[in-house]
Amino acid sequence: MKWTYDWLKDYLETNASADEIADTLTRIGLEIDDVITPVVPIAAKIIECKPHENSDHLHVLMVDDGTGTPRQVVCGAPNARVGLISALAVPGCIVDGHEIQSGKLRGVLSNGMMCSEKELGLSDNHDGIIELPEETVIGMPVLSAPTVFEAGITPNRPDYLAVRGIARDLAAAGLGRYTGKGNGTVVDTNTGRNVDIKTDKCMIYRMAEIHDIKMAASDDTVTRRLRAIGINPKNACIDATNYICFDRGQPMHCFDADCVSGDITVRMAAPGETFTDLFGAEHTLHSSDIVITDDKGILALAGVIGGARGMTTDDTKNIILESAYFDPVSVRKTSKRLGISTDASYRYERGIDPTISDQALADALKMIQSTCGGQVVAIKTAGEVEAERPVVDYSPESFAKKMGIDVPADVQTQILTSLGYTIEQHKNDWRVFPPRRRVDVEIAETVIADIARIYGYDKIAAAAVHRPANPVAPHPDHALDIKRALAARGLNECRSYAFGNSKTEKLLSDHTPVMVANPIVSDLDTARGDLMGGLLQAVSNNEKRGYPDLSLFELGTVFDGDTPGAQRTALAIVRTGATGPRHWAKRNRDVDIFDVKADIVSMLAGQKYTVATDNPPRWAHPYRYGRIMQGKKVIAEFGELSPIVARELRIKTRVCIATVADIENIPQRRAAKYIPAAEFPPITRDFAFITDAATHAGGIVGTAMSADRRIVDAVVFDAFDIGNGTKSIAFTITIQPDKNMTDTDLMEIQNAVIAAVEKKCGAQIRDK
Repeated sequence: MKWTYDWLKDYLETNASADEIADTLTRIGLEIDDVITPVVPIAAKIIECKPHENSDHLHVLMVDDGTGTPRQVVCGAPNARVGLISALAVPGCIVDGHEIQSGKLRGVLSNGMMCSEKELGLSDNHDGIIELPEETVIGMPVLSAPTVFEAGITPNRPDYLAVRGIARDLAAAGLGRYTGKGNGTVVDTNTGRNVDIKTDKCMIYRMAEIHDIKMAASDDTVTRRLRAIGINPKNACIDATNYICFDRGQPMHCFDADCVSGDITVRMAAPGETFTDLFGAEHTLHSSDIVITDDKGILALAGVIGGARGMTTDDTKNIILESAYFDPVSVRKTSKRLGISTDASYRYERGIDPTISDQALADALKMIQSTCGGQVVAIKTAGEVEAERPVVDYSPESFAKKMGIDVPADVQTQILTSLGYTIEQHKNDWRVFPPRRRVDVEIAETVIADIARIYGYDKIAAAAVHRPANPVAPHPDHALDIKRALAARGLNECRSYAFGNSKTEKLLSDHTPVMVANPIVSDLDTARGDLMGGLLQAVSNNEKRGYPDLSLFELGTVFDGDTPGAQRTALAIVRTGATGPRHWAKRNRDVDIFDVKADIVSMLAGQKYTVATDNPPRWAHPYRYGRIMQGKKVIAEFGELSPIVARELRIKTRVCIATVADIENIPQRRAAKYIPAAEFPPITRDFAFITDAATHAGGIVGTAMSADRRIVDAVVFDAFDIGNGTKSIAFTITIQPDKNMTDTDLMEIQNAVIAAVEKKCGAQIRDK
């Protein structure tokens, strides 16, 4: 998007410089790519004129450009003579789309170019260089130099594709006052041809027909502004539609009325219908294309490009102006399928303000009639703008919850009002109506983002520095609470595409991939069935670049099928490499499966669990895997990545993984309560059991802890094979007494542990 400084000031009363405007726009969300102040031709006087020694029509001029040092210029104009004051384009000037440079012409250095009226864009006269009045000040610019802003527009802000939209946001940011002038409207007539809409892909279509115009060039302001933003002026009618497109963000089209037969109809194309555009290219249309037609056939592809028949030329006497709203999705499909991108399609694809078609038509009529004259013989409207306005339920208190800083409700009201929002009080909350040009505003988070960018991210960041952190307190949003808990454990969040790779998914699990009919790229051909694929790809990419030590997690939606409801929110954790950076005081160990197990256990809010190690999934190492269970319910899985899978994914580092199929399996944390210090000191007791070699230590430890409520912990400290298919497992239990305990009391607990383990696990207490 490009616009000029003087164009912006048509709607913004401000004394701010171009640099201040650029800085403010970048601060509030519109990143300025460049601010260009072009070099323009200056007045110069010819003080010497000699024939070129290698040409019969060129002259070698010495000109006074006001610097005190004569400049040599080679010129072929027949009217070049001593004493003439003309326009000099010095190197760096852009003339007729070309940058002037120093160079030799027929072996003689030319340090600039003398310009004609046509080259200056003043007229079509190219018979010689322009002759300026004798009183012209030497060295002064002969044209105004419009400062041009260039910005990249994000898809969610189509209102920035209009100069007025940019002016509104600058005014809201406190950089001036928005004038909002030029909001005329049109009224339908009872005469002339009619308009008929036969598709729901066109909300409203307005048409105005003007007769007896005298085609002429646009005025200097329009011509200069269009030329500055890279649009070559044609004539007043076409220029008006281009100007309104950038001024209001409303694309328009101009037909030669004498080439239009009968009424205008907006409909969907018939499959196989052909259409020739204004550049002469022929297209075969689909039923998803919107077309503008008359009695003879197609006049234009709605929202994309006009047709060869009905094209406006310099000989046109009667015109039809179109101002309409077309469905963004339909326009985008047509534009992408045919490979045609225009200023109109660029705006329609993103969504335009549906309420300004009459204002845009009124502006265009005024511009054309002021230059070309003519009489309006018909104004017709078909369709209507939906009366129901988008509404967002919003609570002023939610800003502090999302952004971490409290902004008073009256300040929020002032910001939203300045951006064009309407606010209605609804009980203790607000009903916020965004302006119709803001088609991106559908949820409360967008409202918060608007308040934040105008209020100032710098203020929010400064307040955050002084705000005490409380990483332990639970958040009402369960997913965010999990993220905060994992971040507090040193894990970094990873965000990947919601698509997966079918080969990788088949390598990791038995899940049947949910295939995507039209994948964006061939490597992302499924709706992902798990989060491991994306995380392992991140591990592989980081390892290739010399970063093998990673602690990552991702929380996101995965898909079990292609029907509504066949999705869930899963969690995956990946740890690789060393547990920390190298240090002179200690040796770092590599991560193991107990690190990722601890990540999961930390979120269980102290609840008891058991571990099973049978039937490892395809991705897991067959002997380094476990499932965290509560009864028969699987809470999570953890393990080391299978060497076979690692080799296929070209990963050399040890990878430890933990997965939660659905975060609803993780209990929501509650606010921490004060627990007084224990009145009695803890007591430990050691046990050693002989059991079958296939028995898992986790089962024995879990059984021991369930023997008595006062047992608060159990840790294995020794395990070894003793032959004959048996092994020894030794562990320590921690008892937290609730009274003065006697030896008899302790013996009862010990006997309960022995009985439980021997009965449930088939183990035998070691007697020595």
